[in-house]
Amino acid sequence: MAFDYKKEYKEFYMPKNKPGIVNIPKMNYIAVKGKGNPNEENGEYKKSIELLYSIAFTIKMSYKGNYKIDGYFEYVVPPLEGFWWQDGIKGMDYNKKEELNFISVIRLPDFVTDQDFEWAIKEAAKKKKTDFSKVEFFIYEEGLCVQCMHLGSYDDEPITTELMENYAIENGYKIDITDNRFHHEIYLSDPRRCEIAKLKTVIRHPIKKI
Repeated sequence: MAFDYKKEYKEFYMPKNKPGIVNIPKMNYIAVKGKGNPNEENGEYKKSIELLYSIAFTIKMSYKGNYKIDGYFEYVVPPLEGFWWQDGIKGMDYNKKEELNFISVIRLPDFVTDQDFEWAIKEAAKKKKTDFSKVEFFIYEEGLCVQCMHLGSYDDEPITTELMENYAIENGYKIDITDNRFHHEIYLSDPRRCEIAKLKTVIRHPIKKI
């Protein structure tokens, strides 16, 4: 059976719909950086997702071709994630989506090296006749965070983030969003196939001791 990160690391991907504190280790990702309203039909964000999945599935299906990745095991591609911020704003202003900066990411298995990643970029570019120059091998250690499962519309996230902030303060922490620690979302539902009220999104904010 294919290794499923969501099932094997439930503390990272399947939290309860009430806040909790978690320590996130260093992870490797496929990443695309950009800016703009994520709902824009032909915007940078939607294009970034297409690029990410092309590389993710090139690596996942590599075992069927001539290129062999050392230590490879069959796995389920982890969920889409996003780090979000707005210049000059601590937190998120949901009324100014056009000012959002993002790093769209999909987690990589640890066995994928820089060399394997570069092969995947070249392989995908050759097969799809697409420019993958914006795709990066991204290493990130998120550290100590408060997180919660958010149910429903993305626009209702402030309700959940307020619960998270209050929980952090009650436990001796404060939110620590900075230039390199971000509002983080993990998308467990596909909004194209799921009712808005049933959307599941993990929201994660960095914290530090008060």
